[in-house]
Amino acid sequence: MTRFRRTATAAAALAFTAAATAVLGFAGPASAHVTVNPKEATQGGYARVAFRVPNESDTASTTKLEVVLPENAPVGSVSTMPVPGWTVATEKRKVDPPIEVHGSQLTEAVSKITWTATGDAGVKPGQFQEFPVSLGPLPQVDTMIFKTLQTYSDGNISRWIDEPVAAGAEEPEHPAPVLTLAAAAAPSGSAAPSAAVASPDDDDDDDGNGLAVGLGVAGLAAGLAGLVLGGLAFTRTRREPVAKA
Repeated sequence: MTRFRRTATAAAALAFTAAATAVLGFAGPASAHVTVNPKEATQGGYARVAFRVPNESDTASTTKLEVVLPENAPVGSVSTMPVPGWTVATEKRKVDPPIEVHGSQLTEAVSKITWTATGDAGVKPGQFQEFPVSLGPLPQVDTMIFKTLQTYSDGNISRWIDEPVAAGAEEPEHPAPVLTLAAAAAPSGSAAPSAAVASPDDDDDDDGNGLAVGLGVAGLAAGLAGLVLGGLAFTRTRREPVAKA
């Protein structure tokens, strides 16, 4: 009986270890991909984002990062923040139709940004590095997908180029960084005036009503005058003597 309990306990421990490995063991590498932070911005505005690059190798350092800007969503203004120990270079491409930025028509846009480590500045095992970028005005699209190549000192390259999948589907093995763009909020308009504006028909009605009131007043005055004259005539008649027959 004791041997049976020991066997059952060992089997349970083995099953738990296998389950933990399945749940946790593969979560590390899957969550260590290159990302863009923050993950959301607003269409038409400017955003400061950072490409966060963790080092997945146990023996090599990350020495180069190449970020490709989406071809279907060109951005007119792209600027980078200096990263100590790294050089940065940009490539451009022609865009048609041109991009309008502050009233100017731009026929070129940045298509790729490359950071390269100098000396011993690479991202070491167990570390990560952020590469800040300012972008804008952001295009009128729902998402911007930045396909990225991460090069290691031993020559290996991690290709973070898989596009996002539908909600609920399994995440791809090498997902590309994705920036979600929300529509800009509509500007709050001023409240409509509470006083109603008179229509031409209303003016006509007012004129008609005024005319009717004027005629009524005139008629009343004429009636009063008639009463006064009648009263005077009646009084005069009472005072005059009646002629005898």
